[in-house]
Amino acid sequence: MKASLNFVSAIAAAVLVVLSMSMFTVDQRQHAVVFQLGEVREVIAEPGLYFKWPLIQNVRYFDKRILTLDSAEPERFITSEKKNVLVDSYVKWRIVDPKLYYVSVAGDESRAKTRLSQTVNAGLREEFGKRTVHDVVSGERDKIMEQMRQKADLDARKIGVQIVDVRVKRVDLPTEVSESVYRRMEAERKRVANELRSEGSAEAEKIRADADRQREVIVAEAYRDAQKVKGDGDAKAAAIYAQAFNQNPEFYAFYRSLEAYRGAFRNKSDVVVVEPSSDFFKYMKNVSKGGDRSVK
Repeated sequence: MKASLNFVSAIAAAVLVVLSMSMFTVDQRQHAVVFQLGEVREVIAEPGLYFKWPLIQNVRYFDKRILTLDSAEPERFITSEKKNVLVDSYVKWRIVDPKLYYVSVAGDESRAKTRLSQTVNAGLREEFGKRTVHDVVSGERDKIMEQMRQKADLDARKIGVQIVDVRVKRVDLPTEVSESVYRRMEAERKRVANELRSEGSAEAEKIRADADRQREVIVAEAYRDAQKVKGDGDAKAAAIYAQAFNQNPEFYAFYRSLEAYRGAFRNKSDVVVVEPSSDFFKYMKNVSKGGDRSVK
């Protein structure tokens, strides 16, 4: 009885081992390639549980996700102007035909990256050789990347790979070229700055001269108007004085004489030397006509 139980247990264990060797799972992020005696028998793209013949068949998995090929160091390219530029780029790619991928590069990701790197590098070198530094830096950068993606994808399809995107991260000038370019840019900026300063100074002088001219015109017109107003006032005053004089010439002469006396004898120390018969003393002499008037 015990021997029978041992035999059944051994059979059950063998069945479990065979089942474990026969079953495999495929993740949604993977392609599964089933080999039989070294030959590709089936490519599985859908996730799930699958079976294979144990010992006869084996399974290899390949990543279905988008992978990145990033250059370790910037590559040196030559533009149409025969100028060197340092280009840093990366490639986005993925496996779309696992069977062809295995046949072409034996499923070795490093070999696939080497092939893609050579293809992209050669394409970029060709595209940069057709364009100037300005074009590759800003003018036609997007166009270069799109054309490069299309060309690289055509070649990558031969090994079961799709090129999703090719991107140029940075385009720099070599150190020895950058210094001369920066000096030339600095000189150009200084020249433009000097031109702007000169134009600003000329415009300032023009504005200042125009302001001075307007100020002189305004002052002259104000002086003219002031003189006109003053002349009109003097004329009106003279007319008033003349009218008052004509009404009572004697009183007006007397008032003017008093004003003259007040001005001449403003201080006690003031001295006036004139002849006694001068008209200046006309109203200071004793006059008996019309009454007794004396001035001391």
